[in-house]
Amino acid sequence: MNLDQAKHWITAGKSVTGFTGAGISTESGIPDFRSPNGVWSRNRTVYFQEFMNNETDRIEYWRQKVESWPAMRDASPNPGHIAFVKLAREHKLIALITQNIDGLHQRSGLKADLVLELHGTTSKVTCLTCRDDISMDEAFERISQGELAPKCRLCRGLLKPATVSFGQTLPMNVLHESRQAAQTCTVFLAVGSSLVVEPAASLPLLAKQAGAKLIIVNQSKTPLDRFADFVFRDNISQVLPQLVGI
Repeated sequence: MNLDQAKHWITAGKSVTGFTGAGISTESGIPDFRSPNGVWSRNRTVYFQEFMNNETDRIEYWRQKVESWPAMRDASPNPGHIAFVKLAREHKLIALITQNIDGLHQRSGLKADLVLELHGTTSKVTCLTCRDDISMDEAFERISQGELAPKCRLCRGLLKPATVSFGQTLPMNVLHESRQAAQTCTVFLAVGSSLVVEPAASLPLLAKQAGAKLIIVNQSKTPLDRFADFVFRDNISQVLPQLVGI
């Protein structure tokens, strides 16, 4: 049985690299971005240079962030997140690479140094000039009180959530660590990702080329299914606990 074989690879393996996309978060009630009815279908994309150069675009960007923040702030980790925590406690998980910006992996109990956030995090807001940080909750409160595009109170620089916007480069150190984690694991477990967004989508292939077993858990087909050792199209919060032996 496929499930039993995949479970054996994971539980007997020496090192597992996890990779997660929006699918694991939607099972915690966080709306997705890319689907036909997702967040981006209902909002105008504000590119990084637009944010930098135009106050109107900054206001629109912050309006969207304020709209989406309560769902992220109030969401709770689901059994899929907890499955990765089990692997970490067994010292099998060498890294959890995520495309998500909601911080649910850390809230589930994973140590921050295990989580590689390719697209950053919404929980923190950074000044683009002096790099001072405030919490998203503080920014949310300031916007609620009338600051439509808040600025840094230390240097008056632009404040922006610590997420990667369209037109903004990925953090190279995080991408480098992610590639290393893909190339040094015995099992690469890709969960809840469409596996179409580069360069993240190449990570499962890096792992496969380095000799790892590739397991994909996703509700819909992905372009990398044909390279996987096993593909499970089911609810993540149901399949993942079984795969790790919960």
